[in-house]
Amino acid sequence: MPTTSGRGLVVGPPKSRAGVRTLIIPTAVRRDLLRHLDTWVKPQQDALLFTGERAGHAVRRPNFSQRTRWTEVVEKMGLKGLHFHDLRHAGNIWASKAGTSTKDLMARMGHDDMRAALIYQRATSDADKQIADRLSKLVDRHRKGTTPDDDEDQDGQPVPVG
Repeated sequence: MPTTSGRGLVVGPPKSRAGVRTLIIPTAVRRDLLRHLDTWVKPQQDALLFTGERAGHAVRRPNFSQRTRWTEVVEKMGLKGLHFHDLRHAGNIWASKAGTSTKDLMARMGHDDMRAALIYQRATSDADKQIADRLSKLVDRHRKGTTPDDDEDQDGQPVPVG
C-alpha cells in the first residue's frame, strides 16, 4: 500500500488491470504459506496478508526494517545489502529461467508493459550452457540419423509455444 503525502496510507486497486490476477503458488512453499495464513491472516476475503503489531493493520514502510530486523537477518544469511524488493526481482528472474514466455511472465508479475518482463529475461551463463548442450544433442541426433518430432524437444517433452 502506498503512503501519500497528506493522505497517509492509500488503499485502492493495483496500478494496472494486470495487477489483478490469480497466482499459482509453488508446491515447495505452499505449506509455509498456508501456515502463515492460518496463523496471522484474518478470514475476510480482503484481509491483509502481512500486518503490523496491531493485527489487521498494514505494516508501515518506515517500521518494516526495524520490526523485522531486516538488515541483521540478511547479514546473517550472507546476503548483506539485500532489499525487500529484491525478493520480487529474484522470483521473477527464477520464473524467467524456468522457461516462462514473456507473456506468461508479464501475467505473473502483473505488468501490462513488456519492457518490465524483459528486464528479468536477461542472458545468463547457465542459460548459454543449456543452449549449447541442447544444440549438441541436436547435432548428435542428426549425425546418428535420428531427429525429435517437431513438437518435442530433445528429451521428448512437449515444447511450449507462445
